[in-house]
Amino acid sequence: MQDNAARKENRSDTSENSPRRPAPRPQYQSASSTALPLTPSEDRRWATLAHFGGILGCIPSLVIYLIFKDRGPFTAQESKEALNFTLPLTIAAVIVNLLINIPALNAFFAVLAAAIWVFLTVFSVIAGIEVNRGQPYRYPLNLRLIH
Repeated sequence: MQDNAARKENRSDTSENSPRRPAPRPQYQSASSTALPLTPSEDRRWATLAHFGGILGCIPSLVIYLIFKDRGPFTAQESKEALNFTLPLTIAAVIVNLLINIPALNAFFAVLAAAIWVFLTVFSVIAGIEVNRGQPYRYPLNLRLIH
């Protein structure tokens, strides 16, 4: 107990006698402005995810394409292929889902919307499996809007 009292006294003496200085700031290094290239396994993984993301529409392949197109050639090629396939179908699905609100034709458009989603899902899964094996995949029906 006497030791604790002496320590408190020493602290109060030093803090009263010396002005408080801010703690030195640590030196931070900025991140590189250019991202590192993808390893072959990462390249294949992101390319696969671009195709599997087609189940959700064109947004996953668009995001992967924009982020990774300069980091891996396989990812750039396959995400562009997936985006070209999913973009027109996503637009068609959005339009068909809006047309479901027409009372006389809502059953027809509901079936059409489901058919578009099934078509998109089946081909996205097939493409994702092929790309995961390291093989490039070309969709049989693709507009190739983005070059």
